[in-house]
Amino acid sequence: MTLMSALLPVLAPAQAAQSLADVRAQVTRLQIEASAAAEAGQQAQVELGRLSRKLSAVQQQDSQQSTSMAGLKKSLGQIARQQYQTNGISEGMTLLFSSDPSLYLQTAGTLSVITAKKTLQLTRYTTAEQRLHATSLTLNDQVAQVAAAKAKYAKQEALAQTKLSQAETLLAKLTKDQRDALAKLQAQQDAADQQSSLALASQSLKISGRSGIAIRYALRQLGDRYRFGAAGIVYWDCSGLTMQAYKAAGVSLPHSAAAQAGYGKRVPLNKLLPGDLVFFGRPISHVGIYYGHGKMLDAPHSGARVRIESFSSWFGREKFVAARRF
Repeated sequence: MTLMSALLPVLAPAQAAQSLADVRAQVTRLQIEASAAAEAGQQAQVELGRLSRKLSAVQQQDSQQSTSMAGLKKSLGQIARQQYQTNGISEGMTLLFSSDPSLYLQTAGTLSVITAKKTLQLTRYTTAEQRLHATSLTLNDQVAQVAAAKAKYAKQEALAQTKLSQAETLLAKLTKDQRDALAKLQAQQDAADQQSSLALASQSLKISGRSGIAIRYALRQLGDRYRFGAAGIVYWDCSGLTMQAYKAAGVSLPHSAAAQAGYGKRVPLNKLLPGDLVFFGRPISHVGIYYGHGKMLDAPHSGARVRIESFSSWFGREKFVAARRF
């Protein structure tokens, strides 16, 4: 028997309820922290994918230029062999002493042009090769940095699982009756959130354009559960919901709250309109859709459901940092 389970049964009802509320608050805090760590992992994956695609394009360019260089070397080799076959006398000199002076005059200019073109091609290729080499080194370095960042975020994702395990440990310390009571409280809260969200959703906001389409898409997901890295059609994380909502409106966004904050037009807090994406945390760890009238539509965190909730300059312990309009 744990100390908590030993003490809770002898507490007055109000005290027991307060203790359960404390446990619930701790569990929610751990779930929010876990979700923030998982969102950081999403950002690492988006960045790694972007750099990998860029590196692939440079590698393709390198292959094409290598083929071009091989052709140029072959052409220059033919010229060298021709000079050797004429005992070292250039083709131009051979023509000069030929029996047909007009042939020399017609060809000399052509030879000059060809030589100039080959020199120009070689110069251009050498310059391009140098640039490609520098770019490849830069990209390799960036990929290495992102890979290191991904490893760091993988640790954060592991930390997220650890925090969820800590939440489970807190719940395991309760008696069965206490866990049942806590589950009942959570179910009641979920039902209240859903009822409130549906009531707000039934109000006609008359929002047009991309914002209206995104909001209506997100409203159809009310009550769906949160899951790390999920982007529908049953489970969602915060950036997965906003990504798919705006995809329905024709706007392509990455699956990362931090990355999404770099898209669209920046909007100050006092100029928000329904449909604007609102971001929280430094680094950014949460995103929702501003719904109007001090509300936002979001997939809050592990253990919660998609809902319309109060919007303010704070989301839990994370401060509002930006808003974007599309």
